[in-house]
Amino acid sequence: MDNKEILILIEKINKEIKASVVNISLLHSRAELYTKLQEHSKAINDYIAILRIDPNDKAAMIKLDMLQTIVKYTNTDIYASTNTNMDPWMD
Repeated sequence: MDNKEILILIEKINKEIKASVVNISLLHSRAELYTKLQEHSKAINDYIAILRIDPNDKAAMIKLDMLQTIVKYTNTDIYASTNTNMDPWMD
């Protein structure tokens, strides 16, 4: 599936979400598509919305944690810290 197809699917899901009551499965689907596009912040927002509706959604918790870790490490400036080994005890 290429990016254009993913964007079309996201647009369809957006329309369905606007037209109906909040549907957790639609939010999961959209978050997965955002993840494929590497739009992690949008996927994180969807997982947070899911957890507001259902705080016990394990899949959303796991994927949210994973994405937050990805964002943390992709936005880390290794030159801003002498802790280049990412040692947790030096943070």
